Amino acid sequence: MQSMLENLETYGYIVLFLYSFGGGFVALMGAGVLSYTGHMDLTTSLMVAFTANFLGDMMLFYMGRYHKKEVITYMHKHKRKLALSHLLMKKRGSWVIFLQKYVYGIKTLIPLAIGITKYDLKKFAILNLFASALWALVVGIGSFMAGEAIKSGYEVVAQRPWIAPLILFSVVALIWWYLSFKTKK
Repeated sequence: MQSMLENLETYGYIVLFLYSFGGGFVALMGAGVLSYTGHMDLTTSLMVAFTANFLGDMMLFYMGRYHKKEVITYMHKHKRKLALSHLLMKKRGSWVIFLQKYVYGIKTLIPLAIGITKYDLKKFAILNLFASALWALVVGIGSFMAGEAIKSGYEVVAQRPWIAPLILFSVVALIWWYLSFKTKK
């Protein structure tokens, strides 16, 4: 366990950057808890996650804008999720840029979908900047403040390892049901 913590202190910020580039919700929560325990620095973790998340969404927007043909062929399997993304944009407007940071399953599709449309790049960049900052602060500081509860939950799961797959299966099933329900014809 000690060597794992030393590795996290050494490579944790690199892992956080790479994971946050594509979303990073779980990695940022882990960094918040590790900051609570003193193994990582909270401010550095927030900055790394914010920067990576901002750059990742900008890259997805760029791909949607300038590589439409390749993106659309990739999106062939995700037509319903893409349609949901477009509906959310029409219904919620620019707020969807903030909301997509917290909804698993559409957080990579929204910037691609926005990039495919004629949405203004500067407006997306500014909104994405604020959304990424808010996401990093809410998730990072929230997990830091909930550090003791998360640590206690980890200890319970460590004593009863059968709970972890049960929780994981429940979360995956709930996400699957939600996306299936929302993307019905």
